[in-house]
Amino acid sequence: MTRLRLAFMGTPDFSVPVLDALVAAGHEVACVYSQPPRPAGRGHKEQLTPVHARAQALGIPVRTPKSLRNAEAQGEFRDLNLDVAVVVAYGLVLPQPVLDAPRLGCLNIHASLLPRWRGAAPIQRAILAGDAESGVTIMQMEAGLDTGPMLLEERIAITPRMTASQLHDGLSATGARLIVTALDRLAAGDLPATVQPEDGVTYAAKLAKEEGRLDFTKPAAELDRQVRALTPWPGTWFEAALEGGAIEKIKVLAAEPVAGSGAPGTLLDTGLTVACGEGALRLVTVQRPGKGPVDGAAFLRGFPHQVGQRIAQ
Repeated sequence: MTRLRLAFMGTPDFSVPVLDALVAAGHEVACVYSQPPRPAGRGHKEQLTPVHARAQALGIPVRTPKSLRNAEAQGEFRDLNLDVAVVVAYGLVLPQPVLDAPRLGCLNIHASLLPRWRGAAPIQRAILAGDAESGVTIMQMEAGLDTGPMLLEERIAITPRMTASQLHDGLSATGARLIVTALDRLAAGDLPATVQPEDGVTYAAKLAKEEGRLDFTKPAAELDRQVRALTPWPGTWFEAALEGGAIEKIKVLAAEPVAGSGAPGTLLDTGLTVACGEGALRLVTVQRPGKGPVDGAAFLRGFPHQVGQRIAQ
């Protein structure tokens, strides 16, 4: 392999295995860029991003600019004299002077099979849409949103019970392995680029909290995908009525589609199976406000609903 001098630009847990793979492959990671520390937890203490913390443990310098659009930040990046930059879930837009600074450009690891699911939440959107597969695309970056030429890709099947967390971990490991191959081929001049087709472009919009509400008038299969895609964030939930008419927001941490029918929102059995617009959804693990997660049967022992009653508002 050819040892390259590079910058790594990433922020969340998804990016950490990639940084480890670059170091293990023997590349010179001159600097890591990550999002600035932000207040977190009950004490609102500033917390390093997962990539920042890992880079510190590896003894790699870290920069956390709030923007790369100013001349000072761009000059500091240019002065690193890089062969290449590797970008994965960084969170800042790279302006053209930054994209042009490394000798071999900037490579992005994107968690979808481009051009499908460009944008912020490709893992969750693929599951929500019922896609049969996802994957990783290594892309040469340009100014557009995930529009650059494709260099390498690897596919991963989305199995019927796969969660966003499981797909996240699989794609992260795949990206870490694939970028090492890509850099070897890039250094050897053996990494041809393919322009993304215009057909098949979709956008993975950023997730919003309100997307987590479960509407039991929808098919059970759709709600199942919603739970698998949106757990742990933003999470899925429904509103249930307490005695006296109060409404309580119940989190759904795990569910599965099952046979059953009835008016949408109706409780069908003592295992917390709820009728949907098509089929039924068994709520396997739920959580009331201020309490720990429990299975459906345990939940119903402390909740004022009987089989045949409507449980979801």
